[in-house]
Amino acid sequence: MKNKLLTYLFPKRDICRSIVVSLALLATTVQAETVFVSLEKDNALASIDPIEGKLIKTVPIGQRPRGLALSSDNKFLFVATSDDNTIRMLDAETLKELAKLPSGKDPETFALSPNGEKLYVSNEDDSLVTVIDLTTKKAVHEIKVGVEPEGITISPDNQWLISASETTNMVHWIDTKTNVIVENTLVDPRPRAVNFTADSQQLWVTSEMAGTVMVLDAKTKQPIKTIKLEVEGVTFDKIQPVGVVIDKERKHAYIALGPANRVAVINAQTYEIEKVLLVGQRVWNLAFSPDQKRLYTTNGTSNDISIIDLDTQTVTKSVGVGTYPWGVAVKP
Repeated sequence: MKNKLLTYLFPKRDICRSIVVSLALLATTVQAETVFVSLEKDNALASIDPIEGKLIKTVPIGQRPRGLALSSDNKFLFVATSDDNTIRMLDAETLKELAKLPSGKDPETFALSPNGEKLYVSNEDDSLVTVIDLTTKKAVHEIKVGVEPEGITISPDNQWLISASETTNMVHWIDTKTNVIVENTLVDPRPRAVNFTADSQQLWVTSEMAGTVMVLDAKTKQPIKTIKLEVEGVTFDKIQPVGVVIDKERKHAYIALGPANRVAVINAQTYEIEKVLLVGQRVWNLAFSPDQKRLYTTNGTSNDISIIDLDTQTVTKSVGVGTYPWGVAVKP
């Protein structure tokens, strides 16, 4: 009877062990992701494992890479190589170059349409936005905008293309169907980055010189709130907001504060600053992990990225990546 009982129990234990191992492997798979970072002064692209907290590899990419974006299916990685006057299209797995896209002069930032059909590029020197058809890989249109366009984004509902002109101090509302500017909104001096909330109802605009972020209503195209960004112990001239991201539930917005070396955590409902997180030096841009449990920042002059745990709102680690990290994109 005892032997029969042991024979009965041990296979069950083996099955349980297998289930535990399988669940552990599944958890690891769910967490796995790759962070891509453009290295402006190394003319390279860095690939980072954020879970292990280590640099995987660095590959040459072209002259002065800055803006980065992944296609919606995560198959392709696009990199703006500014001094080559092109957007490079890479295989996101192998990082093999697949195409060079005709971006216009000195591309720095760009936006991909949600349907994956178009790519819109800011041409700062020419006061233009170049429209690229990703099927034909050809430039199909140029949109005249204000002076020094940089920040650019598309609403998740694919209705609005937004171009922010740094010298004109405007955001331009461009109809994606017609490529025509429908309205212009005056914003605080030197707007640097723009981003919509997931429901396409709000546009957040950072102002580098005013040290503010403005929240615009997408229906009226007018400001509903201007948030003055302040950090205890940091002088006003150091607070130069650039990158901005808002979580998909519109609970929090996160603002990179440039040479203040911090990220501001803002309640996206009350517009109050809840916390300020110390990261690396000259923080430029931000990107969420796919599950929005982590936030990654590129820190230009400390040559690293910071990893922020969003459940605890704490910086957990930094990873050295190379010289002058600028753009960031995350692949699940």
